Amino acid sequence: MSSLDSIAQQTSSQSDRLEFARRRFTTLERLAYINSGSYGLLSDTVRLAIDDYMDHRVAVGADWDLWVARAESVRDKMARLLNAKRDEIAITASASAGINALATALDFSGDRTKVLVSNYEFPTSGQIWHAQERRGAVVEHVAEDVSGLIPPEHFADLIDERTRIVVLSHVCYRHGGKFSDESIRAIAEMAHRQGAYVILDCFQSVGAQAIDVKKLGVDFAVGGMYKYLLGTAGSGFLYARQERIADLVPTASGWFAQDDVGAMNIFANEPSRAASRFQAGTPPVLSCYAADAGLEIILEYGVEAIAARVAELTRYALNRFTAEGFTVMTPADERSRGPMLALKAQDPSTLVARLIEQGVVTSYRESNLRAGFHFYNDKSDTDRLVDALRANRDLLA
Repeated sequence: MSSLDSIAQQTSSQSDRLEFARRRFTTLERLAYINSGSYGLLSDTVRLAIDDYMDHRVAVGADWDLWVARAESVRDKMARLLNAKRDEIAITASASAGINALATALDFSGDRTKVLVSNYEFPTSGQIWHAQERRGAVVEHVAEDVSGLIPPEHFADLIDERTRIVVLSHVCYRHGGKFSDESIRAIAEMAHRQGAYVILDCFQSVGAQAIDVKKLGVDFAVGGMYKYLLGTAGSGFLYARQERIADLVPTASGWFAQDDVGAMNIFANEPSRAASRFQAGTPPVLSCYAADAGLEIILEYGVEAIAARVAELTRYALNRFTAEGFTVMTPADERSRGPMLALKAQDPSTLVARLIEQGVVTSYRESNLRAGFHFYNDKSDTDRLVDALRANRDLLA
């Protein structure tokens, strides 16, 4: 029996599942790690998968059939997780690679030049779309209201017949505010009425919250594997709605974007008829081993159960923070809140360093301390965080 089989057997008892899930992440034996919005923890099976790749690499040197099959397994699992078809999933080197490939496929030479970018975006997204200005794109930003949220009405004022694409981040990386499912559907309907596309960056939510791309009505979705999907850096995904694929041919391409990868044709670009046309070169093999094992964990426990667990943990943390009088920057409404909570800080970099000294791992962006919860956390992690924050209250705002 392999180590992976042995671990799978140990999870068979339903009553022990959550407790065992926590024990699968040995970092938690030492640290209160509440930083999944920056980088998810390494599990037992993901580490074994990486070791398996290394051992096989040493033993045989190269095994391309096996490696490509592992990338295809990642494609299958991502499709299941997002309620997509496998041909609607591209395996990329990062979320940035997916956005870039899509951007190169869009035509800004005519009247449709407008790109609407929400102010929730991670810098790479805004930077990529502004880079298209040299090709004729006109980028406009959609701002938050006084609550920090971006209501659909802000998009309604800007989406028109000149709009090419609307760019949304599911969860804001700075403060954890989220577009609700209802808001995403409303924005997608507005965009589609005007003939525009919608792309959803779900890097800060996928794996910790349920995402059904069909119900949301988005045309594209991107993310990476190393946060809540429990993999490592070096791999990502792009979902492309089937009806949109044929109309878009990226100018960023490669041999794994071709209709026949084995044709080795240097005389033409013949893009795949599937979303793999948004891929490029050789798949990120080692990262695919980690991604495959991480996705297996998410699917094993079930994203709905994981989302419920994360919601319970963020509710508890929010109540603790409020009781302590901390300034919470994340919306209280669960529909508008992701798996991350943010606290206002006067000196966030020093605060994060102080917390690490006390065995509590968080992160910061701008003036916010960020606590990113996943299903392997429990209330004791929040309690340790609150104790550490209380001891460093002078660094909070």
